[in-house]
Amino acid sequence: MELDLTPWHSLVYIIGEAAILIFLGALLVSFILVVISLYSIKKGKLYFPRLIRAGMVLLEGNMKAFFRLLGLEDRDMLTFIIKIHNTMNAAAFSDIPLSERAVFFPQCLRSAKCPAHLTPEGLKCVNCGQCTVGEATVLLEKMGYRVFVIPGSSFIKRMVKKYHPKAIIGVGCLTEVKEGIDMADKIGLVAMGVVTIKEGCVETLVNWQDVYEVAVLGLDPASVPENLHTLAG
Repeated sequence: MELDLTPWHSLVYIIGEAAILIFLGALLVSFILVVISLYSIKKGKLYFPRLIRAGMVLLEGNMKAFFRLLGLEDRDMLTFIIKIHNTMNAAAFSDIPLSERAVFFPQCLRSAKCPAHLTPEGLKCVNCGQCTVGEATVLLEKMGYRVFVIPGSSFIKRMVKKYHPKAIIGVGCLTEVKEGIDMADKIGLVAMGVVTIKEGCVETLVNWQDVYEVAVLGLDPASVPENLHTLAG
């Protein structure tokens, strides 16, 4: 007796059509999101950030391919992704008290002549005055932040496990900040990223105004140190 395979052929055909439609739909959605993203970059304003972020999570590979196809450099793309993430997290970050926030600086921000020694919690800044990290550390600690100067992301995981902050500010180069944000998302932390303006392994630079603008989110203006803007300059 011969089996009638017609129903199976029909099922396979339907599945094949559905797969093609899903694939084409994903490409179309990715392209639309990339167009919105490029328009946002051009105008300097985020449009539909929730939609773009969801697309980055679900269709990141497709969107990156379209970005490159349309001439957007990887650096521009990463900068935009971090900006979206910060915009989406700003409200949640603002709601978290200072006692449950932490700041992580990369050790490359310090002076090449830095006398600080490495400890199990990172570099212990002695505020020697040879770089601006010490000044920033003192200011942020007075505000109520835990501040760490670290040589690598493994220290972030260790300090998060030890002190259990609910929100962090991560400073670093583009790739470091993106990786830190991804890590924070996986472990349920609210993360804000600040990208350095000079990259490298020694004596990098950050715009301190960018750091402080994030640090004061959600704070009563009366509680913000009077010399904040002077130091940021």
